[in-house]
Amino acid sequence: MLFWILVAVLTAVVAAILIYPLLRGAKAAEDSRAGEAAVYRDQLRELDRDVDSGLITPEEADYARAEIGRRLIAVSADEPAEKPKPARHHRFTEVFVLLLLPVLGLCLYLTTGRPDLPSQPLEARLENPGSDVAMLIAKAERHLVQNPDDGKGWDVLAPIYLRTMRVDDAQAAYRNAIRLLGPSPIRLDGLAETLMAVSDGVVTEEARQVLEQSLTLEPNNPRARFYIALSLEQAGRRDEARQAFEVLAKQSPPDAPWLPLVSEHIAMNGGAPGADPAAPGNPTGEDVAAAEGMSAGDRQQMIRGMVESLDAKLSQDPSNFEGWMRLVRSYAVLNDRDRAAGALKRGLAAFPPAGEQGRQLLALARELGIATEGMTE
Repeated sequence: MLFWILVAVLTAVVAAILIYPLLRGAKAAEDSRAGEAAVYRDQLRELDRDVDSGLITPEEADYARAEIGRRLIAVSADEPAEKPKPARHHRFTEVFVLLLLPVLGLCLYLTTGRPDLPSQPLEARLENPGSDVAMLIAKAERHLVQNPDDGKGWDVLAPIYLRTMRVDDAQAAYRNAIRLLGPSPIRLDGLAETLMAVSDGVVTEEARQVLEQSLTLEPNNPRARFYIALSLEQAGRRDEARQAFEVLAKQSPPDAPWLPLVSEHIAMNGGAPGADPAAPGNPTGEDVAAAEGMSAGDRQQMIRGMVESLDAKLSQDPSNFEGWMRLVRSYAVLNDRDRAAGALKRGLAAFPPAGEQGRQLLALARELGIATEGMTE
């Protein structure tokens, strides 16, 4: 009940504030003209007193009286012949403010709001954030402001920052965690990925040094080995990059989810791919789902690289129907709806909706919840 009373009072106050200028506007203009006319009449009377007192000559008084009279006539001419009806032209606005605006606001609140929910002060939400990621981050940040030397707190917050693409904060968090808790392969790899995110995917010299430090702690770390091989490729050292990717492929388990991507890079650098490009090299929805057990960095870099590699192949050879099916499914699994819709549109350009294969693409899109409006023609 108190809530609705406050709503009613606030609505009345806002309505009064909005209507007040409309009610006083015309009267203010009229009062202004009347005030000017009164001033000029006072000046005429003052002239008569000055002549009687000998302060000015009659000739000077005539000149001044003529000028004041001219101004008085001008002010009188501005007054309307008929007194206007009070604020008639504002009548609709007043009705809208007094009636329609509060009613519309109330209907909108009852439709989209939740008046039945109890109040949730920020302090209480920070104490019990539940599954609200933003509240979890805010709670951790508040804790770290009060306890900046809590290495575990920085260690937990750093990968969250990276997943939400707050790369500057992620970099600072990883550095604090390494400073307070010491280097580890996970922390060093995370810092390297953050440095690469800052440089738009380029493995910088600093990132390479961090990865090499990670390899000293874990020599068979596939994540670090992959990025070091990638740095060689980006530097134009194709032979060394191919050899590094081949070593990684030999050391990886046969079912490792990053092997298709490694095979692609071997082929890009002049080697023989380890698998048929039309099969394992093209990621399926199951391939992407299998990577869920990997760290966030592995999923974001390796799996997306697999999908983008398939995308590039289909741009060159759009006749691969199974490839379009895999590409649409993969973007959907990665929750990249815009690219999934774009892949669907391109696939339908190669396999029109009227055909059997086009219908299969549309059926897959509906199953994955991808919008197909305008694509069924």
